[in-house]
Parts: sequence; structure tokens; C-alpha cells
Amino acid sequence: MTQTKAPAGGADLPASIEVAWGLRERPVKGPKPGMTLARIVDAAVAVAASEGLGGVSMGRIAKDLGASTMSLYRYVSAKDELYVLMQDAAMGPPSPLPAPEGGADWRAALAEWARAQRRVLHRNLWMLRVPVPGPPVSPNSVAWWEQGLQCLEGTGLDADERNSVVLLVNGFVRNEALLTGDLAEAGAVRGIPAQEVRAGYNRTLNRLVDPVHHPSLSRLLESGTPGVRGGSDREFGFGLERVLDGIAALVDIKSG
Repeated sequence: MTQTKAPAGGADLPASIEVAWGLRERPVKGPKPGMTLARIVDAAVAVAASEGLGGVSMGRIAKDLGASTMSLYRYVSAKDELYVLMQDAAMGPPSPLPAPEGGADWRAALAEWARAQRRVLHRNLWMLRVPVPGPPVSPNSVAWWEQGLQCLEGTGLDADERNSVVLLVNGFVRNEALLTGDLAEAGAVRGIPAQEVRAGYNRTLNRLVDPVHHPSLSRLLESGTPGVRGGSDREFGFGLERVLDGIAALVDIKSG
């Protein structure tokens, strides 16, 4: 796969992000050659996967790698940079979208793009706790952004509208994952199945909900619908289709 080259000039990037883009070599001076930015990032992702984002620290990563804490700062100067690189590694490059049948189908392509992001988040719940510092700047995040925009080629939407649609769908995916991601991550760190964590929350909700003060929620629970389903595919699909319905209405207006 040919590596995408980041645009030259423009905004200044941290040295570690430039290394991720292949625009900068490893430090000339520093620890033994066996230490690399990729090893640091992989170690950080492993800690986040097993202990949550709160377990990630420069000291902990250095210990796992058998290096000094200060040696890591020659590769990544701040934890915020490390978070960006961790997310980039966990996301990986986007898989090619299926070739549409009978011509371009923006809706099917965008739906698959959204589902692919959801799968990444569900595999890496710690990502939901990472603050969003700004627009994407790392290689894989930019590649996902590009793919989202490509889904909308030929819709008649202008560049700004296509970008707004991508942000809308991305926000829906992230918010859906956030709805139950914290509960699931907390259970994973404690070694408790996500389904059991959600069931415990629903039992608590049934104890707290008062039909007088929460009539609509009471009727929901009485119907047998859990208060938290845990990001079911059905609920995600329903929400995504409604978002796509709104985008389709805009596409129809622009093409009319």
C-alpha cells in the first residue's frame, strides 16, 4: 500500500506526528536503536486495552519497555501526542469499501464507513475517553476522513456540505458508542462481561425510576425494553438510517 504523504508546509506538527507520516527520522542521539516510536505506541495501546486509558503513563510505558521515562520523551514529547498516535494505531487504515453494484451508491458506502468506525470503537473502548484535540492530523485518521468524503462524491453536495455530513455521521457513531462505552470499559477492566455490567445498571434503573416523576421512562421499562441495550446493532441501524434519511433529503434537494 502506497503511503500517503502529508502536505508540506502549513501548520506545524509535533515531531512524533511527523515521524508517523514518515517526514522525520528517529532521533540521531538517544537510546539504543531498539527503541522506536512504534514500540512506545504499541506498549501504550496494550496498557489501555487491559487497564483503560487511566493506566497509561510515560512511567508505566517506560517500565514495560525496560527503558527510562526520560528516554521516551525523545520520541514523544507529551501524553496528548501519545494519545493521538495510540488512536491512529488502533484505528489502522480504513478497509476498501465494497464496490457498488449498478453505479455509485453513496448511502450504502457511507453506512459501511460508519459501521466500520463503530467496530473500531467497540474493539477499543478506551478511545472514547481520549479528548478530541482538533481536526485529524495523523495518517490513518486523515485516511478515514478522506474515505468518508469519497463516499459522497457524485451526490451534488459541495465540498463544505460533504465535510459537514462526514462530521455528522462520525459524531453519531461516537455518541452511540459513548452511550454504553463507559460501562462496558469499566466492566472489561474489572474482568466483568459487558452484558453483566449493563444488566446491573438496568436493575439499578428499575429501582430508581418513579412512575410519578418518570412516567415515560417507567412505561419504557414496563414494556420490557432495557434502559441500556449496550449499543445493539438494531438500535444503531435504526439511528443511522434516520441520519441517512436526512442526508438523502438534502441530496434530493441539491439534485433537484
